[in-house]
Amino acid sequence: MKKVILWTLAFVITIGAAIYQRHTGPTYPKEVNVKLNNITYKLKLVRSLALNEKSEVKLNISDTKIKARLFFKRFNSKDDYQTIDFKFRSDTKNTGFFAEVPQQPAAGKLQYYFEIDDSNGTQTFLKDSPIVIRFKGGVPLYILLPHILFMFVAMLFSTLAGLMAVTKYPSYKKYGILTLILFAIGGMILGPIVQYFAFGDFWTGIPYGWDLTDNKTLIAFVFWIIAVVMNRKKERPLYTALAAFMLLLIFSIPHSLFGSQLDYSTGQVTQGIILNLF
Repeated sequence: MKKVILWTLAFVITIGAAIYQRHTGPTYPKEVNVKLNNITYKLKLVRSLALNEKSEVKLNISDTKIKARLFFKRFNSKDDYQTIDFKFRSDTKNTGFFAEVPQQPAAGKLQYYFEIDDSNGTQTFLKDSPIVIRFKGGVPLYILLPHILFMFVAMLFSTLAGLMAVTKYPSYKKYGILTLILFAIGGMILGPIVQYFAFGDFWTGIPYGWDLTDNKTLIAFVFWIIAVVMNRKKERPLYTALAAFMLLLIFSIPHSLFGSQLDYSTGQVTQGIILNLF
């Protein structure tokens, strides 16, 4: 009975952490409510585009009586804003207003805001806090899916091992070892491969850069190495509990907060902080 409770609790905590991370990340679509002709629409505005996707911004609005314009420019540049009209499109897959934007190189970014005309006049949205789109290379599913799977199971086993360590359940050492193995494959092997496909570099964390995703992976990996080593010959559940807590804490930090970014003035890709995405 105790084992079932620990597994259930570990699963709930892991799912909760994964949902929180996804919904707070700076590349997750930004939700904005707009009221047009007395109808409220909940928009999901794009903040991440792969180079194999159509480069466009969508407003999921069905009212064909409105008119909308998009204002965009390269992120952190001295460019003037360019303007393009949204066009209504309706087919079996998509219905709404679409504006095509110029595709950027991997790690390049565009910032944008928009205006909408309805029967009540013109409304401007997000001009003071423009949305930023980050462009990335397409990651093959045969790399991305195993990466996600290994990382999720590693987080699940880590949380389980931590709970077992706290409650003095004897299997905590076994799940600690499994966590380290899965995390090594998912985070330290497949993670850099995903990074390479997306942005052209295998590793942009310490000592080469300040990419937060790479650095938090490294920190969590080191904590789990210490936990497994310290429990090899002696029962030291505190190290396992600490490693599990650190992994959960670190991976609650949103992905891409310190992400790869193309500096348009130098043509170099650096790691920066996206401050205006929240």
